[in-house]
Amino acid sequence: MDRRPRSVTAYPRLAWAWTRALAQYPVSLAMLTFAQACTTAVELLAVVIVFGHAGRLGGFTLDEAMLFYGLTGTAFSTAHLLIGTVDRLGEHIRRGSLDTVLIRPVSPLVQIATEEFSPRRLGRTVPSAAALGYALSVLDIAWTPERVLMVPLLIGCGALICGSLWVTAASVQFLLTDARELVSSVTNGGWALTEYPLAIYGRDVVRAVTYLVPLAFVSWQPALYILDRPDPLGMPDWLRYASPAVAAAAVAVAALVWRTGLRHYRSTGS
Repeated sequence: MDRRPRSVTAYPRLAWAWTRALAQYPVSLAMLTFAQACTTAVELLAVVIVFGHAGRLGGFTLDEAMLFYGLTGTAFSTAHLLIGTVDRLGEHIRRGSLDTVLIRPVSPLVQIATEEFSPRRLGRTVPSAAALGYALSVLDIAWTPERVLMVPLLIGCGALICGSLWVTAASVQFLLTDARELVSSVTNGGWALTEYPLAIYGRDVVRAVTYLVPLAFVSWQPALYILDRPDPLGMPDWLRYASPAVAAAAVAVAALVWRTGLRHYRSTGS
C-alpha cells in the first residue's frame, strides 16, 4: 500500500488533533507558549549584549547580526515546530511502540513528527521572526525584484535543511537507540552555532559547515546574498545561490537515510 497520498493529508489532521486537545487548556497553552518565547528572547538578548559591547564581530554590526539570528531562528524553529519530535525515535524503538506505528496506513515519519504536536513551539518563532523583520527594515539593502523574491525562498530552504538534518540525525537511533543527545548536539548545537556570523569561528569551521554539514546555507550564505557582501573568508561567491540545491540534496539524503533505517529495523516482537 502506498502511504504517501494518505500521509499528505494525515499530517495536518494529526497536528490538528493534538492542537485541539491542548486547546482544552488555553491558559496552560498560553503560558507554555510565552515561556518558549521568553527562552528565545533571552538568546536574542545575549546577541544584543555581545554585539552592543564589541561593536563589530567578524566585521559585522549588531543590525547585521540580527539578520543572521533571524534567519537561523526562523528556519530552526519552523523545523522544530513541524518535525522536532522525530528525535523520539529511539524511545519508540526501546518501548516497542514503533511496531505499532509501522502497521498503520500512514508514514511512520508523519506519525512520529506529529506526536504531541503543540502550537506552543510557535513561541520560539516569534522573537526570531521579529529580529529578522527588524534587520530587513533597518539595514541598507539594495532591494531588487530578484532579492525580494529570494528572501522567502532562502528562509524556506533553510527550514528544509534544518528539518532534513533533524531526520538524518534522528535516523542514527535505528542503530543507537540511546543517541538522542547526539541528535540534540547536531540540531540544537547547529542552531546555537549559526546564530552568529560564521566569520567569528574561522575558515576551518566555515568549511566544515559548508561542505560536511550544510549549516552555512541556513543563515551565513543567505545573509551574504541579502547584504550583497563578499565572503570575508574567501569562500566562492556562487555558494550564496546554492541554498535551493543544497536543500533538495539534504531532503534526498534524509529520505534515503530514513528509509534505509526502516528497512534494516528488526521488530522487538512486542
